[in-house]
Amino acid sequence: MAMTTAPPDDYAAALRREIVRSEIKRMEVLAVLLVVLLGLTQAAINLLPEVTNRLFRGGLAWWVPLAGIGSFAVYELVALLVLRWRAARDREFPRYGRFANALVETSLPSVIIYVVGSHMEPAVVFGYWPPMLYFFFILLSTLRLDFWLSVWTGAVAAVQQLILVLWLIPIDQYSVLPEHSPYYHFSRSIILLGAGIVAGIVARSLRRQFDQSVLAAAARDRITNLFGQHVSPAVVDRLLAHQTDPPSETREVCVLFLDIRGFTAMTRTRPAAETVALLNDFFAEMIEVVDRHGGIINKFLGDGFLAVFGTPLEDPEAAANALAAARAMLEAVERWNGERPRLPLRVGIGIHMGEAVTGTVGSPQRKEYTVIGDTVNLAARLEQLTKETGSQLLVSSTVHRATAGAGGATDLGPLPIRGYDQEVRVWRVA
Repeated sequence: MAMTTAPPDDYAAALRREIVRSEIKRMEVLAVLLVVLLGLTQAAINLLPEVTNRLFRGGLAWWVPLAGIGSFAVYELVALLVLRWRAARDREFPRYGRFANALVETSLPSVIIYVVGSHMEPAVVFGYWPPMLYFFFILLSTLRLDFWLSVWTGAVAAVQQLILVLWLIPIDQYSVLPEHSPYYHFSRSIILLGAGIVAGIVARSLRRQFDQSVLAAAARDRITNLFGQHVSPAVVDRLLAHQTDPPSETREVCVLFLDIRGFTAMTRTRPAAETVALLNDFFAEMIEVVDRHGGIINKFLGDGFLAVFGTPLEDPEAAANALAAARAMLEAVERWNGERPRLPLRVGIGIHMGEAVTGTVGSPQRKEYTVIGDTVNLAARLEQLTKETGSQLLVSSTVHRATAGAGGATDLGPLPIRGYDQEVRVWRVA
């Protein structure tokens, strides 16, 4: 079964929310742009009347930009409020509404061109700043994350500009003046349409990046959820490279159990917040050790945990890595007690290697990777046996053999193990 062949179930909802957020951001930018444009126009009319009179025949009344730009600014603010209201209720922006909104917004430069064209030589208007506003709308259309909406914006700009040219300017295909040549203005419309296509390509790229980010996060979450409370980044990367779920199988693994001695009694004299903080600090160090030695922490068990080496990825050095991790844990505990003499901790660790059933169990809503079998049970019994033997680290004979004698190990001989009919040979490792 492929790990990332399909988007997660909530992908559509996440994408819808992202599109709404992008629309809100785009409308905010556009609303600010319109307000600034209106302010600058009003300032020019009121503070620079001589300049205005020279640019526009008979000047420009103060209410003209207010009626034109102001109407679009009000529309944009109302649309923004409606979209925020819908977003707060987790409602999407209908696709037909988005196309209609793009048509209205992109018509602003056309309205300005038409109005200015009645106060200025029409041929000059198309060399003035109003036609350049089309590019702002095309640029902002990339935030819609929709290729066809960007193309639609460019097409609306191109068609409206061409209609205005045919309406306001006497066109003559044989004219020696460029501003009266249809080819001159047609090429400008082609540029606007091309800009819309380019914006659409950018929008599609942004959409794909969002898709990939969601799928990658979903794949990592899936692995983390599948393999337990913690899995190292290095293991995650290797699992993602395989692109498949690990099969259910019987394989040789090395299992490590760790338990904090007397922790239950310690919790009776400490506040709950202090107890949790203590566990979190301690486990953070233990997790780093397990990560460093290529294992995964499959389960946290209150004041202890189960770590597995040699699965889900095969590791011929699983036993050596588990033993090295256990020794590093004991060194970390010694440092911990030296730095926190008022909060000393004692641990017991048991390690056993053997065959176990590995695979995912659970329901379609929640699955978990697990390790089942006698190997797991014996490792847990060895950890419990550390209390009776006064040891910190006990390993089975299979681990002792796999680690070439585990230097510094003491043979405790065959010992009775609860739940086992026959005694088990156990080694204490310094």
